[in-house]
Amino acid sequence: MTKKSLPITGLLSLLTFAVLTLCSAGGAAAAAPLRAASSYAAPGTQQLVGLATANTDPTGYWTPERMRTAIPGDVLAGKALARAAASGVTNGTVESGPPVKIAGAAKAGSPSLHQNEDPIDHVGKVFFTMGLFAYVCSGNVVVSENDSTVATAGHCVNEGPGAFVRNFVFVPAYLNGTAPYGIWPAKALYTTAQWRTAGDIRYDTGFAVTASVNGKHLADVVGASGVEFSIERGLNYQAFGYPAAPPFDGQSLKSCSGDAAKDPINPQFRAQGIPCDMTGGSSGGPWMVDSGRDSYQNSITSYGYPGGPAVIYGPYWGSVIREAYELASTS
Repeated sequence: MTKKSLPITGLLSLLTFAVLTLCSAGGAAAAAPLRAASSYAAPGTQQLVGLATANTDPTGYWTPERMRTAIPGDVLAGKALARAAASGVTNGTVESGPPVKIAGAAKAGSPSLHQNEDPIDHVGKVFFTMGLFAYVCSGNVVVSENDSTVATAGHCVNEGPGAFVRNFVFVPAYLNGTAPYGIWPAKALYTTAQWRTAGDIRYDTGFAVTASVNGKHLADVVGASGVEFSIERGLNYQAFGYPAAPPFDGQSLKSCSGDAAKDPINPQFRAQGIPCDMTGGSSGGPWMVDSGRDSYQNSITSYGYPGGPAVIYGPYWGSVIREAYELASTS
């Protein structure tokens, strides 16, 4: 892949492409001072995850036309961010804990991660519905005990706060409308309680557990990335995703690279940002940090600012997100 130094318009600004755009109140709320809410429980004092179990196979729903016209799911992050700002849940620190590193697994005969913009077997597009609308995000297969776990954004599995999405499928190595490894429906969705109950952007991460297809598990077919939690900040990341808003069309994989820095607009979110111009649809895509010859996922694309600096931001993966991952991994 030819790496590009990509400035960004910010994920929330990407929503102008979507049928449902971020309202001006949401943008104002994101930049406004946030107050503490007495109803918010500190990390570790409440149920850690929400879970939705899928009862039907949604693969028949996702025709090529529905995939092509799906709305970038980043619009849901903007709505949740506005709700969280109004309730004041995003003050305070993000939990940490000892560093945790879980190695991934490559499928037989392939490298653990491609370093270009060609399709990567375990990175793909996420499609789902909420209400009357169809949405698209990005995701990545991560190492798990069930060999079936996809990491994405919390707002790509749950309204935050609110209902879980429906008709969730993952299409690994998507390229120009093709699904070379098939369409993988989710049988269960997980996220942190902080996202599910309060739309707390600090915990905007979700996991989908896919059903087996033709008797095979997802990671056995496409491989899986390792994951790391509670590691140092300010590292160099490569973020992958399928941006769908102009000037992109969502038909191929893109990436951005850079050193992570604090969010200067809302430092209380405790997020990290890298320069990037990926647009709506890239939300939920993996942030990979190099560890020797391997790459480990350590965050996802979560949000940005309309009219602000060209940066995308991802949540800090600490112990709460790790426990959500572990519950999904062992389900």
